[in-house]
Amino acid sequence: MLENYYRELVSFLNAKLGNRQVAEDVVHDAYVRVLERASDTPIEQPRAFLYRTALNLVIDGHRRNALRQSEPLEVLDNEERFFSPSPQTGMDHSQRLDMLQRALAELPPLCRDSFLLRKLEGLSHPEIAERLGISRSLVEKHIVNAMKHCRGRVRQWDTH
Repeated sequence: MLENYYRELVSFLNAKLGNRQVAEDVVHDAYVRVLERASDTPIEQPRAFLYRTALNLVIDGHRRNALRQSEPLEVLDNEERFFSPSPQTGMDHSQRLDMLQRALAELPPLCRDSFLLRKLEGLSHPEIAERLGISRSLVEKHIVNAMKHCRGRVRQWDTH
């Protein structure tokens, strides 16, 4: 049922943000958040809930960007030490990458390809649809399903 609102929400956010790719990314994240919701209670107004989730993600993104822009350059320079991973952190990152690759390998080829073309190559949904010979709505469903599957599997493996 939620898939019905995908294009509508992308158009809405694209009009607000002026960037279709950012709008699509926000909608993907909103869908994943809604789909991963740890609750047995059904959502009474799924459209409103999805819009609210997406708008919250946009607001959070703007807050982070505003905070980033207001930081002095020395702070940003000093942050470099946080990006030099310790051997343990490097191993964790490597393990997480391995988990993600295993999760992607479990997906059907079109689902995996749709996700990789979007996230790694930055192709738009129409470009992916044309390249894979499938409809744009199927591309959208594949990407949402791939994100949901990968996050679920990484979370499951991470706890074991």
